[in-house]
Order: sequence, then structure tokens, then C-alpha cells
Amino acid sequence: MSIPFLVLAVVFVAYANGANDNFKGVASLFGSNTTTYRTALAWATLTTAAGSLLSIFLAEALLRSFSGKGLLPDALVGSAPFMLAMAVGAGGTVMLATVTGFPISTTHSLTGALVGCGFAAAGSRLDPTVLRQQFVLPLLLSPFLAAVVGAMLYLACRFARLRLGITKEWCVCVGPERQLVPLAQPASVLSVQAFPTLRMAANTMTRCSEQYAGRFLGISCQRAMDAVHFLSAGIVSFARGLNDTPKIAALLLVADAFRIEWGMVLVAVAMAIGGLLNARRVAETMSHEITAMNHGQGCAANIATGFLVIAASRFGLPVSTTHVSVGSLFGVGLVTRQANMRVVGGIVLSWLVTLPCAAALGALAYGLVIGSPVLVSLLGPCDASNVLGCSR
Repeated sequence: MSIPFLVLAVVFVAYANGANDNFKGVASLFGSNTTTYRTALAWATLTTAAGSLLSIFLAEALLRSFSGKGLLPDALVGSAPFMLAMAVGAGGTVMLATVTGFPISTTHSLTGALVGCGFAAAGSRLDPTVLRQQFVLPLLLSPFLAAVVGAMLYLACRFARLRLGITKEWCVCVGPERQLVPLAQPASVLSVQAFPTLRMAANTMTRCSEQYAGRFLGISCQRAMDAVHFLSAGIVSFARGLNDTPKIAALLLVADAFRIEWGMVLVAVAMAIGGLLNARRVAETMSHEITAMNHGQGCAANIATGFLVIAASRFGLPVSTTHVSVGSLFGVGLVTRQANMRVVGGIVLSWLVTLPCAAALGALAYGLVIGSPVLVSLLGPCDASNVLGCSR
């Protein structure tokens, strides 16, 4: 009976991951007015699913990392109750952040839940060296590296644009506007009447669309930029699916009767559904509140994010797509002096809270799983006094 409960918990984590993370790769498309929310979400869903399916063949290192092997005793990480508690702790943390609109890291949540469950079950037997080298350092360094790479890439692209003589142009907003005119009336009565007027104004890019003028090699510069921007957003979403799917599917490694390949397909489907149904609040934060951006700035941030996440997946480093994506956008925002420090500060604070929150929820879930007679009877013949001897 333990495996069905574990599968349901993993589906919950994957759903929460999709709700919080799926839109991050395409946030610059929506934020720069390149396309609509629905089109961006559809593109994110398609490319994330492609990355998730390819991870079956390319992300074995991440599967091993998030199985907990080496960090905790093998007998513990090979038990379904432990993985179930870890899934509940991580999924609950990510879902809580999603409904409040904070883009946190599923990787960070899984790490926190792994540590919390590990301390609750094994105490001092948790290896701090493995925790520091394989988990903490990549998570801490990735947003700083992403900010530097994002800023440098944007500056390089801007320099190339200026050298090629590609200029920018702003649209002029023209449309009807109702103007209220006060009219004096007898007996000292004042009335107001509305008259339609035509208004024309040059506005900021949140209201008008900034375009790249001219042609390069016979191709419209703006169309070329849009195509590259879409491609870069797809690469980020693809990289996220490639990086996140094996982390979540690793929770199913204890299910010997459940092929891990089918587990990764299940994770991909749940992630897609979570993104389609619950991505809006995080989408607004990522697209409009971190920094204002145009097409080129969003494209540069996407390329930096995609490169770093794919490289991390290849070498089995559990970096957070969220940390890298926010770091890249923030780096570009620093260069353009449009970064919203208040919002970024709130996001960083939510990151700091993520690990202890997930650890606490994971430890609590583990205590409930092991200590509840009902759950113990459903999950299998586990002796609560000898957790390390429990295999199912």
C-alpha cells in the first residue's frame, strides 16, 4: 500500500512545481509584450514537457543526487515512508509560495525537506560535507553567477546592436479619451459633462511597444528578435524540464515495481497541468515586478538562464531554475537601472525562508507518517522504533 501513497505525493510535488515554475522561462515574453499570457503559457508547457521527456535519457546524475544516497544511510533513503514525508514537505512549501505569488525554488524545497526528514530520522548520521558540496553551494552560488552572466550577455548584445547600426523606435499611442468638462448652471449648481476627445502620446513600454527598426541581411530586425526571443524562452523552459523532472522523479526510486521512466512521464504530465491551472500569480511577479524589460533584455536573460541550467543538468548540479532565472533578470535590471529592489528583496527573503520551512514540514510529515498507527498500517509493516530497518 505504500507505493500508491508515494505516487500521489510525488504527483502533488510535480503539480506544485508546474504551478510555481512553468512560467518562469517565458516570463520575459509576457513582460516585454512580445506575446500574450496564454501564448507564452502554451509555449512554456510544450517546451517544458519536451525537456522532461528528454531527461529520461540525460539526467541520471540528478536522479542519484536527489535520491539522498551518500547524504543519509542507504536503508533510510530506500524507504517509502521517508520519501513520502519528503514529498509532502517539499510539495506543501512550493504550493504555499504559489498561492502567495512568490517564485521560490522546488530544488530548495526538496533539499530542505530532505534535510528535515533526515534530521528527524537519522540525526547526526546526516553527512554535512555531502550536504554542503552537492546541495548548498550550487544553490547559493547560482543566482550570483546568473546575475553576472545575464548582465554581461546583455551588455555584449547591446554593444553588437549598436555596432551593427540597429536602432530602436517607439510607437505613438493614439486613441479616444473621455474628457470631463465642468459646466456652470443656475442657482450656483455645477454639473460635469463628458466629451469624447482624441489623445496622442508617446508613453513608456508598459503602454506602448518598443520596436527594433530596420532590416539586417534582408530580415526585419524586430521579427528576427521576436523569433530569437521565443527560441530563448523555449530553451529556458526546456532546460527547466530537463533539470527539475529527475529531481522530483527521484522520490520514486524506492518503488522497485514502478519503472522510473514512467515515473518521469507522470511527473511531466503533473507539471504541465499545474502550470496550466495555477501559474498566473507567479507569472505576474516574474514578468512585471522584478524589472521592466524590452525584447532584447528579456532575450539576454533567457539565454543566460538556459545556458547555466543546461550545464548544471549535464554535470548533475542541483541548481534552481528559479534562482538562475531571477538572477539573470536582476542582472539585466541592474545594468538598465530598472530593477525593483523592493520586489527582489521580498523574493530573496522567500528563498531564505524556503529551506527551514520545507525542513520543518518534512520533519513534521515524517513524524506523522512514522508515528501514526493508521498510516503505519497503510504503508506497511514498519517498526517505528527501528526506522532504518524499514524498506517499505
